[in-house]
Amino acid sequence: MNSDLNRLQEEAIGVLAELIKRPSFSREEEQTASYLAAFLSGKNVDAKRVGNNVFARNKNFDEAKPTIFLNSHHDTVKPNSAYTKDPFVPQIEDGKLYGLGSNDAGGCLVSLLMTFLHFYEREGLKYNLVFAATAEEEISGAAGIQLALEHLPKIDFAVVGEPTLLQMAVAERGLMVLDCKAIGKAGHAAREEGENALYKAVKDIEWFASFRFPKVSDLLGPVKTSVTVIETENKAHNVVPAECKYVVDVRVNELYTMEEVLSIIRENVQSDVKPRSTRLKSSLISLNHPLVKAGLALGKTYYGSPTTSDKALMPFPALKIGPGDSARSHSADEFIYIDEIKDGIEFYINLLQLLF
Repeated sequence: MNSDLNRLQEEAIGVLAELIKRPSFSREEEQTASYLAAFLSGKNVDAKRVGNNVFARNKNFDEAKPTIFLNSHHDTVKPNSAYTKDPFVPQIEDGKLYGLGSNDAGGCLVSLLMTFLHFYEREGLKYNLVFAATAEEEISGAAGIQLALEHLPKIDFAVVGEPTLLQMAVAERGLMVLDCKAIGKAGHAAREEGENALYKAVKDIEWFASFRFPKVSDLLGPVKTSVTVIETENKAHNVVPAECKYVVDVRVNELYTMEEVLSIIRENVQSDVKPRSTRLKSSLISLNHPLVKAGLALGKTYYGSPTTSDKALMPFPALKIGPGDSARSHSADEFIYIDEIKDGIEFYINLLQLLF
């Protein structure tokens, strides 16, 4: 196992370095998609591509068996201005591999890829395996995991590769962004005219700041609402604004549906409230699920994740876990430790081996 693991680690680092060299911003992942498809083809794997999503089944796929989905993303955010290293030049220093996307989620992606190849030709597995490197995760785009799932066989449950320090994120907050508009009536500020929409908005914002949703999750805590943007179209100092728009970021725990949260908000504010989307739902995988039990048997702990991933768009149980640290994601001079990749591959293989 050690020699095989070392070989897989070396190959994973090589693949990750090649991915770093190829810019893959969300909706612009053509280069990394082409590379991953060619890499799998070079391994005699019949890989498919839909848009910038690349996926494959294990060699002995049997439709009579349940299927485990191994998924991570190959898109990245754009590098921020604080970078001191070239984000597209992979560099290894002091046991760290630097480069944009190395931690989020390149290390997870190549670890799952090597795990898939490790089991690819294995016969007599209890489960099928489907591997997918998907696009547009960073923007929750429609041409990412949602598009890929339309072309995949029935999935029973999934391992989602995101940097979690190899601990199990069994629950994940949902995300709902609300566009709110308070309506008033324009008038001259010097006279008792009009109805100030800004004051109406402030009253509603005070409600968002003070209201506490009663159901508090042991894993995810309370539903959290944050007003993040406010504006009026009127820029003149002497005109009472007729409209005031503001944006609310809502993080939903697994005890509420999006619709329930939306209903409570609308009952308590004057403003018109419109959700941009209710797609990114909160999620929970049971602690009694075989994946979670296997993780516990390997000494892992579990927690509720405050961040949202493609797990939110999966209509089946999914465990989010992977090498790397979420705190490094989107940071300048992003990196992942070489040993984290080795540990990731070893963990994923052992996790699946317990199920097989």
